[in-house]
Amino acid sequence: MRKTSRLPNLRNLGVALRILIIANLALILGAFILSDGIATLMYQLTGISTFAQPILLVSLFLLYSGYLLLSKMSYRLAIIAIFILITLSAVVVYAFFSQFWIFSDLPSLTRIVFYAWIITAIILYYFNLHHRAYSPAVTEARLQALQARIRPHFLFNSLNAVLSLIRDQPKQAETALEDMADLFRVLMAENRELVPIAQEIALCRQYLALEKLRLDERLHVEWLIDDVPPDILIPPLLLQPLIENAVYHGIEPLAGGGTITIQVYTKQNEVHLILKNPYTAQSRHHSGNNMALKNIKERLTLHFDLEASLKSKQVGDTYEVHITLPNQQQKTYA
Repeated sequence: MRKTSRLPNLRNLGVALRILIIANLALILGAFILSDGIATLMYQLTGISTFAQPILLVSLFLLYSGYLLLSKMSYRLAIIAIFILITLSAVVVYAFFSQFWIFSDLPSLTRIVFYAWIITAIILYYFNLHHRAYSPAVTEARLQALQARIRPHFLFNSLNAVLSLIRDQPKQAETALEDMADLFRVLMAENRELVPIAQEIALCRQYLALEKLRLDERLHVEWLIDDVPPDILIPPLLLQPLIENAVYHGIEPLAGGGTITIQVYTKQNEVHLILKNPYTAQSRHHSGNNMALKNIKERLTLHFDLEASLKSKQVGDTYEVHITLPNQQQKTYA
């Protein structure tokens, strides 16, 4: 574990958004304390924001740029370094405004730095409390609980596939049971960390092979993954529950079956996973669809905060799930 385990990830979008919200709430509170009415409140808030917003933006830039260095320090040294960076931001912005400020009531540098320190202390205290509430042990327990909910569904559907073969195709049923044993060794592992996407795709292919035995020509799968680096890291059991949903809600209700399309691609610093399956309004299966989606959304939040998203929509007779997450690769992930 890093020495700076309590230091927030200053390159995370969710962390940056929380910093902006807390800082601006503190500015509003400060303006409210200094004012005695709505008119003076707006005046105070405008005056404070004129200095505070540039300092905030410069500070976020410096913290983002220096996060890798900060993450190698002890927590105490990292906090000292953060206060130094905040002070540097305030001094730079003050120097700029002192050259171009057209008003005579320029606030003192000491007052600006002191106020910046107070807001910084509040934000760091918030993240310290947040770290305690979402400590690694708590996060891992939540992840394990969420993933544990997936396994019974997988077992039930896989056994159904095997049972459909026992009487007519016993040798294929035996092979399917061997595949299930391999799959369950993966599923029952302690999947706390991100895994290479190649591992998740291999798991999905094995699962689809079992479903293919049951559904035969009714199930078609289209993989659009040719340009995807195999070492991209994603949460375990991310695609498999979606594919399971696609089979149960999209393929099974249709007498003629249909095609499941699985597309994965990278764009800038993001990984996009798109799954499409047939949709029929007459199906009674759709009511259970949201459980898996909520499960995956919560796991994405635990792993990536606001940097990941899951969106689902129905377009005509097609149901689509689109997942976006940051592009992290095994060789650079720590």
